[in-house]
Amino acid sequence: MRILAKKDTETLFKVLDQSTELLQNALNLSYLDAFIENANNMLDNNNVHVEDGQPDASTVEKLKDLYQQVDYQHMASENVRKAIQMILIKAVAKDKIQANHQLTPDTIAFIIGYLLTRIFKGQSKIEILDLAVGSGNLLMSIMHQLASELHTDVSGVGIDNDDSLLSIAGISAEMQKLSVELVHQDAINNILVNNVDLVVSDLPVGYYPIDDNVQNYETHSTEGHSFAHHLLIEQGMNHVKPGGFGVFLVPSNLFQTKESKSLLKWMQDKAYLQGMLNLPKELFTNENTQKAIMILQRHGNGAKQVNKIMIGEFPSFKNQAAFQKFIAEIVEWEQKDLLAKS
Repeated sequence: MRILAKKDTETLFKVLDQSTELLQNALNLSYLDAFIENANNMLDNNNVHVEDGQPDASTVEKLKDLYQQVDYQHMASENVRKAIQMILIKAVAKDKIQANHQLTPDTIAFIIGYLLTRIFKGQSKIEILDLAVGSGNLLMSIMHQLASELHTDVSGVGIDNDDSLLSIAGISAEMQKLSVELVHQDAINNILVNNVDLVVSDLPVGYYPIDDNVQNYETHSTEGHSFAHHLLIEQGMNHVKPGGFGVFLVPSNLFQTKESKSLLKWMQDKAYLQGMLNLPKELFTNENTQKAIMILQRHGNGAKQVNKIMIGEFPSFKNQAAFQKFIAEIVEWEQKDLLAKS
């Protein structure tokens, strides 16, 4: 047992942060790009990469001294993930990163992981696909939770078209020793991943700009650009095995737009809407940006529409009694409705 787990996280964050700022100043990089350079040094046995005399010898020595202060390879991987998450939170503020590129908070990842523990109980292997993996925080947090709670073999596949974020996801997976395959591509295009157990994504919200790529999608718009989040829901559920699940973070008003008609029509034939749970309003700057956890199940392999679709809104995280009561209601619904045998 590691009693100093919290201290491990704080120590690693301190070393990562100080060494990243050193490189940022020495190489005139953004905080995020400096972190990528810095973490790659650490993964390369703490060897500092020098090109054209930069960083200078003094900075190299300072970096090596910092690297010696921590041994991430012998830390619990979850503590490594948390330290990297703290770095990314700082990067959001320092580099003014746009909303679609920000990481999914641990609180939301934990709720999703908790919902999934009953769904996959007793399964010896679980493969998870994330079509908008970004820096990997959501995927890797859920992987940790399922592996820890269910004592099972969990692997992941993450797809993203942002090479910087994918670099961070790769660094994070390697430092945590997680089995994650990362693919740099537009997830709307053909993907070579089939029959996963679960697709989970914090979906980017907005219009997809390349109309020629979406003509084979049932959820594409007949006029103008299509919603990227609609397309990614369809894409994800096409690559999960029959009876498999999709858990997506979507706009709370997903079904209140005129574009939702094609999404609903597609769902009638391909996926059961089993749950729609609005996240607390306090997590969002205004009600227009509020998100919900949507639970879909692909048709086939004995899957059926639940008698009672789970629809509701999480109480404020500050009201622990109400929050725990709502979680208990979800667990009861999973056991009595979602997972009930015919």
